[in-house]
Order: sequence, then C-alpha cells, then structure tokens
Amino acid sequence: MGRRLKIDQSFVRELENSQKDAAITRTIIHLAHQLGLEVVAEGVEEQGQVKFLQSARCQKAQGYFFSRPVLAEEVEKQLFV
Repeated sequence: MGRRLKIDQSFVRELENSQKDAAITRTIIHLAHQLGLEVVAEGVEEQGQVKFLQSARCQKAQGYFFSRPVLAEEVEKQLFV
C-alpha cells in the first residue's frame, strides 16, 4: 500500500458553500500529488462533493454517499455468495 493523505471531513463538508474550504482542498490535493501521495477524502455525503473531488483529481473518497458503515462480515457475505 502506498502512502496516502486523508482530507478531513471538516473541509469536505462545506466544499459547495465555502470558497475557502474549496481552495484549501484543491491545494491539499495538488500538494499531495506533487509529493507522490494518494488522496482520500473523508465524509463525502453529497453528489456535489463527489463532482468537486473528481474535478480536483482526488483518487478516492469515503462516506455515506457511497455506503453506511458495514461490518467486514457483511461485506464478505455480499462478495463471496
């Protein structure tokens, strides 16, 4: 597994409403790429956040937009049925 940088949900939460949070997030993503780090955004809950992160070239995201927390056993059941 490569080195990664996680963007805290406190920045992601207001991406659509705060120019400051959007600028900070874009800068974090750009800096991480320059350092050869993979970027993961935490706390993604809305389609607009996903679109912003995709346009900023964020490689991964996690949050309720994709799935509520699931136990490992439940994921295994779904994958290996």
